Amino acid sequence: MSLSDERRAPARLALPELSIALGLMACAGIAIWQVVAIPVSPMYSKVGPTVFPYMTSAGLVLLSLLLLISAVRGGWQPQEEKDTAVHWRSVLFVAAGLLANVVLIKPLGFTAASVVLFVLVCHGFGSRRPGRDALIGLVLSLAVYFGFAKALGVSIGSGFIENLLGG
Repeated sequence: MSLSDERRAPARLALPELSIALGLMACAGIAIWQVVAIPVSPMYSKVGPTVFPYMTSAGLVLLSLLLLISAVRGGWQPQEEKDTAVHWRSVLFVAAGLLANVVLIKPLGFTAASVVLFVLVCHGFGSRRPGRDALIGLVLSLAVYFGFAKALGVSIGSGFIENLLGG
């Protein structure tokens, strides 16, 4: 098949990519629904508490439409990626990291839960150096925690590590 034949061949609908596009569109719809529910005081002139959520929701809608167009045109994955089998063990490590974060964030705090998440996700992506991964995760999660806690004044779950460091 020549290059000109490939251009004329009709693209097949890419179902996995279509499901991602539709899922993102559903998330955009939920975001818009929740933004509409934000109470806005008449004291605000043009810029109120809903400006950035509306911008974010509009970005989600735009991205989901672009993904939908791409899925209808055959998807964004090259054929060799589509033919590659899913490595379920890696997926399970990433899912375990997300679940561990949800379960551990309340009792241990943001930093410890994020380190566990980081180590499990790194392992799922092929890293076999958990000590190094834990150290990198600790540095990144402490930077995020203190950025939110000190710079923005937002509490995202302090635990023993944060209390030890004066968070």
